[in-house]
Amino acid sequence: MMAPSDVLSLFSGAAVGLVLALIGGGGSILATPALLYVVGVTNPHIAIGTSALAVSVNAFINLIIHSRRGNVNWPCALAFAAAGIVGAAIGAELGKLTDAQILLPLFALVMIAAGLRMLNTPAKVSGGEVALSLDNAPRIAGAGLAVGGLSGFFGIGGGFLIVPGLMAASGMAMLHAVGSSLVSVGAFGATTAASYATDGLVDWRVAGLFVAGGIIGGLVGASLSSRLATHKNALQRVFAAIVFTTAVYMLWRSFS
Repeated sequence: MMAPSDVLSLFSGAAVGLVLALIGGGGSILATPALLYVVGVTNPHIAIGTSALAVSVNAFINLIIHSRRGNVNWPCALAFAAAGIVGAAIGAELGKLTDAQILLPLFALVMIAAGLRMLNTPAKVSGGEVALSLDNAPRIAGAGLAVGGLSGFFGIGGGFLIVPGLMAASGMAMLHAVGSSLVSVGAFGATTAASYATDGLVDWRVAGLFVAGGIIGGLVGASLSSRLATHKNALQRVFAAIVFTTAVYMLWRSFS
């Protein structure tokens, strides 16, 4: 018989998978607080390491779903991810040296900044055809390196930063940025998780339950994402609303 914490892990994973497929980010934004405040993981660093692993696996699963729908710009996605892996490796080492009680409120403030940036980004309903070129490659790689560093430092997949970063650096539409971002979310999360796992900071059982729930949530989220993308600014507003709500909650829990 499953323990209550196992059931909570499954349901939390489903919520994370849904959001990850819906907006290409938010997986670790929700996973880390869920592990701490819902599942009951007491060590913030273990919560960060476990969420990084679970979100990475869910991201790659959701990537398959989005790829089949034609929502992934592979050249831009791979260039962004390659640069970001370097940043994530460096950021993860710095994050482990930082007090976890400081990481969480800083994380929330970065989330708010990303949400504001997304609301101020003009909506596009096309743009998946954007090509990687000598003109935009340095911008994409630079954005990937910076976002990867933040991803590793905070122990997150970084999708809520990757989506705006891809849109700003390449000019692609949000739906294609959402699908393309999952390459980096998976890669950054795997890099961060490997760093934390070497120090024994991953709960493998909880991570497995999160992944199982996330598969179901991901199927629902990918379908909703395609529908919302047909309405001007709808996907941006949903993205910002999820980010703002979670950031405020994390700030409240950090300082209460």
